[in-house]
Amino acid sequence: MPRETPAAPPESRGPLRPLTPPDWLVRSLKPQSAPIPWAAVARASVAMALPLAVGILAGQPAYGALASMGALSGVIGDTADAYRMRVLNIAVPQLFGALGVTLGSLVFGHGWVAVGAVTFVALVSGMMSTIGAVASVGGLLLLLNCVVGAGLPMPGQWWLAPALMTGGGLLVLALGLLAWPLRSGVPERAAVAASYRSVAALLDAAGTDAYDDARAAVTASLNQSYDLVLARRARDHGRNPELVRLVARLNALTPIVEAAPATHLSARHACVRLPPEIPAVIRDMARAIEHGGGAPTAWTPDPERLPEPRDHAARALDHAVLHAVETLGDADPLGVIKADDRLGHPAALSVRIRRAARNVVLSGASWRYGLRLALCIGIAQALVSLIDVPRSYWVALTVTFVLKPDFGSVFSRAVLRALGTAAGLVVAAAVLVQVPHGWWDVPVMMLLAPLIPALTTRGYGYQTAAITPVILLLSDILNHQGLGLVVPRLVDSLIGCAIALVAGYLLWPESWGTRIGDRLADAVADTAGYVESAFGAAVEPAARARMRRRLYRDLSVIRSEFQRALTEPPPTGTRAAAWWPLVVAVERVLDATTAARVRIRHGARPPAPDEVAEVARELRELAGGLRASAVLEEVRTEFTVGPKDSVLEPLRQEVGAARAIASPKP
Repeated sequence: MPRETPAAPPESRGPLRPLTPPDWLVRSLKPQSAPIPWAAVARASVAMALPLAVGILAGQPAYGALASMGALSGVIGDTADAYRMRVLNIAVPQLFGALGVTLGSLVFGHGWVAVGAVTFVALVSGMMSTIGAVASVGGLLLLLNCVVGAGLPMPGQWWLAPALMTGGGLLVLALGLLAWPLRSGVPERAAVAASYRSVAALLDAAGTDAYDDARAAVTASLNQSYDLVLARRARDHGRNPELVRLVARLNALTPIVEAAPATHLSARHACVRLPPEIPAVIRDMARAIEHGGGAPTAWTPDPERLPEPRDHAARALDHAVLHAVETLGDADPLGVIKADDRLGHPAALSVRIRRAARNVVLSGASWRYGLRLALCIGIAQALVSLIDVPRSYWVALTVTFVLKPDFGSVFSRAVLRALGTAAGLVVAAAVLVQVPHGWWDVPVMMLLAPLIPALTTRGYGYQTAAITPVILLLSDILNHQGLGLVVPRLVDSLIGCAIALVAGYLLWPESWGTRIGDRLADAVADTAGYVESAFGAAVEPAARARMRRRLYRDLSVIRSEFQRALTEPPPTGTRAAAWWPLVVAVERVLDATTAARVRIRHGARPPAPDEVAEVARELRELAGGLRASAVLEEVRTEFTVGPKDSVLEPLRQEVGAARAIASPKP
């Protein structure tokens, strides 16, 4: 018998453990893998340095600094590829930012009136964050600029500061729209082509363990494509032929995505991989879409490339691919879109605004987010009103950045904010000591500003490290405090992080359930409804497709929430890790439902109504259990209705697997 290697003595291992950072911190600090947006980097350099140069040339460097502050908010919001989305992402938040700095300036120096006003703005900002991405950024700028206006004396008339800051943001927008006449529609075509490639990768992964990740990538890609295309469609109302073609081609992916789960199950059970010719045809279509422009794509498929289908799943996929090929080459997309418009036109803008306002006012989650943010901002403003803290607006600014519930884990953001600020202050100290004010500020800003979009894709801590020296440089141009800004800013940041952790995190332990648990339970209950609609009462195919897309989108959001929760310390991070397999299990239930529906459509025998009712009942019981307990409980499910060779057997297996998942004992 080989001799065992003796274990190291406990005293040799013990001292090393405290030096090992916890897993949640390692996940938070790990830089994300993402390409550098070089165009946004160039825009940031020009948009933030140009106002400084103009201000210095005009003999008013403070005015230039204010315009650069506005440009900073535009740089932060410059994340969209599509030009129309850039207008929304940058211009709309600028309007809220102008309102915020105006309100803040009006209450500057008014003591407790300023505290009350800023706290009320924080409530509105927090509630706005639940509407959507653009409203969230708008709410962020509303509060940020209100805090700055209430904490700093603004030069000139009351209207000058909002005008300068808005002008700086609109400069970023103008630079971002320069290529629009030459590249109109290119980002949308690229997004649709990327969706086709993601579907091809999904089919490549059919029957393998990589299928779940590939399916999540398809959902994310389709979400982005539909957001871009439908955002344009809300304005063009079907009059733009190129846009109509994009909608038709995007809708043509739906049958392929529906057939993919059946293909995956067939490949997994038969241990036979999908012929590579089918994903290759889809990639050919992606290339044609990306380079096709506005005219009908001159591309004819070779029928010999598609293998002969061998079962229900293969026939469904074959029909779906041929349908996409026909759609791609159709010279009259208007006929296609009218015949099979599964997603429909988005509601009119006025309708969406009324709907969003109603949802915000009536939503419990909206009020919880708003009250959390208002409580923390109120504490920060009251603290600096009672204690003489120089330039105290930085405390509330820190709270605002950290306590944005839709931006991720509050705890990890507080930690990353402190670390990123400390790193950024090192750079800021070197700049403030070595660089004299004047024309030297312009080249320094040209070097510092591009780091913001370059490092934002790496993570929140890296973004904070890039933004901090820029804000300190602009603040020093306004206040001329030099190196004396550095240490107070670090102290203020630590105070703000502490307020956010205590009043915005520790005092709200139920935030886990409201943010993730209830959402997952709702998704499970909606999945039960989808099962009933797929096999029960007659439902329009378009309505069923919309229901399935909504479910996949909801599960994609839940995935993102879980990934954020994994960066929190125990018990939240531990609980998220325990619940994560259930998220994957629910996605598989949805896949199995779609696969069964596809098999029925292509010749399989439909299930009996009591089979469908039993599956739906099990899912609703699972949803009720998720709402009733913070700890997963293992439930062994024995289905008693239906034969073993039923089309619902794979679905029953997935539902049983979902109910059998149990979390570790606390």
